[in-house]
Amino acid sequence: MFHRKPVVAISCSSNNQPLNGSPARAIQNPIAYSNAIAAAGGIPLLCPECCVGEYLSLSDALLLSGGQDLSPSYYGEEAINDSVRCDPLRDRYEMELCQAFLSENKPILAICRGFQLLNVVLGGTLYQDLNAQLGFVHFEPSIRHPFFAKPDSVLYRLYGERFLVNSTHHQAVRELGEGLRVTGQSIEGIVESYESEDPNRLIWGTQFHPERLTGAQWDDRTPDFSRYFAAFLEEVGKRASANI
Repeated sequence: MFHRKPVVAISCSSNNQPLNGSPARAIQNPIAYSNAIAAAGGIPLLCPECCVGEYLSLSDALLLSGGQDLSPSYYGEEAINDSVRCDPLRDRYEMELCQAFLSENKPILAICRGFQLLNVVLGGTLYQDLNAQLGFVHFEPSIRHPFFAKPDSVLYRLYGERFLVNSTHHQAVRELGEGLRVTGQSIEGIVESYESEDPNRLIWGTQFHPERLTGAQWDDRTPDFSRYFAAFLEEVGKRASANI
């Protein structure tokens, strides 16, 4: 906590260049993540690819952000086609970052790629290409598709049983990771959200992008997900205060 505000570490994407490449490797992050955390009363802390222990100590929670595919080698597979595009340096760093926050039982909010990465860290697997493997197309920024929330979930409590969400992913959860429970699905049955089975562990994850469904990018086709971020930060604040 800093001035009674929770500090949230946010993983970053890159320009996918090697460390000794030309152009030089650059770290980047869509501002929507930081804006959503700040608007909900938190302090965003962007994490370039270093200092895992220090970010762990400085932060009350972790937001695993979206981006390129996670290497299928992390769940024992090889890429099935050229649509699977990975960033090996980011993969290695975020795996370490995620495992560090899990080891300290600090809250994690996982979004899109982060949703998939956390699932794999916990022993799950992914569909590498939804179109090739199942015939579903979910990678289209203009899409708003129905989401069906389970009654025992935070999303059901905030928004009810059925609402629309965005869709910009071509991979998805296949086998669920250990300790997670499905809390929402698409009409085809694709896992769109999960939470921790353990009430003492705060893990919320969405396959869709709630940070793009609040603030400047929100339109009235979906709920305003500012309430989702506010609910997460409220829980983070309670846990952080209890540990002071």
